[in-house]
Amino acid sequence: MLYAFLILVACSNGKLKVVADIPKHLKEVSGNEITTNSDLIWIIEDSGNKNNVYGLNDDGEIVKDIDIKNANNMDWEDLTTDTMGNLFIGDIGNNDKNRKWLSILKISNPETIKNKTKAEVIRFKLPKGESPKDFEAFFLFNDFFYLFSKETGKARLIKVPNKAGKHTAEIVTEFNLEGKHNEITSADISEDGKTVVLLNHEKVWKLTNFTDDNFFNGTIENLAFEHKSQKEGVCFLDNNTILITDESNDDLGSNLYSFKINN
Repeated sequence: MLYAFLILVACSNGKLKVVADIPKHLKEVSGNEITTNSDLIWIIEDSGNKNNVYGLNDDGEIVKDIDIKNANNMDWEDLTTDTMGNLFIGDIGNNDKNRKWLSILKISNPETIKNKTKAEVIRFKLPKGESPKDFEAFFLFNDFFYLFSKETGKARLIKVPNKAGKHTAEIVTEFNLEGKHNEITSADISEDGKTVVLLNHEKVWKLTNFTDDNFFNGTIENLAFEHKSQKEGVCFLDNNTILITDESNDDLGSNLYSFKINN
């Protein structure tokens, strides 16, 4: 089981703990997630890579390799899940600001799929008058997807219904996280719905004591890693522990880490 592996084998790297190496040929891991029906750690890569979802075991070995036949990896940036164990891929990256439509791909119960499948597609655009934005972080909460734009200053939080078809996103709020290097690369919400984490390369922001989807109206804590790499994926293992993945950069990265968000 993953829990035992984390406790017994994880080695220290600052406040982060290295749990496993990610296979070296997966150089640009951009999201990770655990579903309720499987102990596998699901990962994806971003633009320019295969249209595949990979399931890793506790040792970081690929035991599932699923080809999504009806999708192109325009810019897969994050993963999330629902209470039924379905997996959602956020094809939401827009670095060049040239995409009008973004997509979320639903993979039903990936642990039961042999090696290929077709996804249910949710497509959305920003409201009229909104300039194109790059999104790398999202999660599912109360049957809406919440997406955080990647900005150096003021950023947008939008939401999209968890329903197949085409939608116009709704602007939830504008926010500005304090300090430098505050671009968000991944996000998740705890299973109990009480804690949100927002990731970047150097830190994670922990959001608590919020009401409904007013995530920035509660308590915001800045938790530094004492470790810098290109961290692109985060998910909750339990309400106190998150799992983080980073991209490969020469001899750095390509690791799966655990991190405690509560003292």
